Amino acid sequence: MTQERPPALRSEPVREFVGVAHGDFERTKTLLEATPALLNAAWDWGGGDFENGLQAAAHMGHREIALYLIGKGARIDLFAAAMLGKLEVVKSILTAFPEARHSLGAHGIPLIIHAEKGGENAKAVLEYLQSFGD
Repeated sequence: MTQERPPALRSEPVREFVGVAHGDFERTKTLLEATPALLNAAWDWGGGDFENGLQAAAHMGHREIALYLIGKGARIDLFAAAMLGKLEVVKSILTAFPEARHSLGAHGIPLIIHAEKGGENAKAVLEYLQSFGD
């Protein structure tokens, strides 16, 4: 039995959601409550630079927004884990895929910058990434 897909989201709500997830927690919650399908929707900034709400919050260091989105079921990634200070998650991924430490997040932002944006909560991740010396 084939399940029908819901219709595609219009682009404007996706752009707005990703935009506000860079720092406006209340508006992020309001938009997501109104349209739950925005949770993992990605905006194409051009040139293959796709970004979703969690990625937006992660590279800006907005822990509260990131945790809220993850709590709603957002797909966590290496960059969000780094910003949130999830050292064991970061270590396990980089143990399995060492070159992932050179991967770039949304807007070409390096993994180490995400850890820096996490502040004190991500200090152990930052120190771990710095230990590679590259």
